[in-house]
Amino acid sequence: MTQITEVAVLRYKVDLKAFMADCEANYYRLRKLLTGFEEEAGVAVALPGDGGDLMTIDIVERTPYTYLLDVRQAGVSALAPWLPHMHLRVRLYHDARLAEVVNCGGLRSPRPRYLYPNEGMLQPDEKAQWNRFLSEWLALAIRHGFAVAAPCEFVE
Repeated sequence: MTQITEVAVLRYKVDLKAFMADCEANYYRLRKLLTGFEEEAGVAVALPGDGGDLMTIDIVERTPYTYLLDVRQAGVSALAPWLPHMHLRVRLYHDARLAEVVNCGGLRSPRPRYLYPNEGMLQPDEKAQWNRFLSEWLALAIRHGFAVAAPCEFVE
């Protein structure tokens, strides 16, 4: 006699409203950090802590409606030297006023949703997590960081 059991499979549903809110907030945070947006090639922001970490934001590509940015962690963290330095590639859409992470650690063009488990062991909401991480990282830089070239505080 075989027994059939029913297994409920939970499927991740993209929360488009929250995702777009993160992308919109990231756009405005990046604009706040890059004050001379049209003229500058980038900015370096010193982050709090003992490690001497910097966040560098470099404009890699400019088109009429978009910019492509490299957001990196520079410097050597004394607290966690084993931790890899972060590198995000972010596309700014000026017409829509959105910023979206398009590359994280070499993985390009993430899908909005992944089945789990998968070959790369990516989380079902990997793309949303990247954008949420950028949101928190930028908020930290604005709240506690300071510009390295011309020290000043960023107004919230």
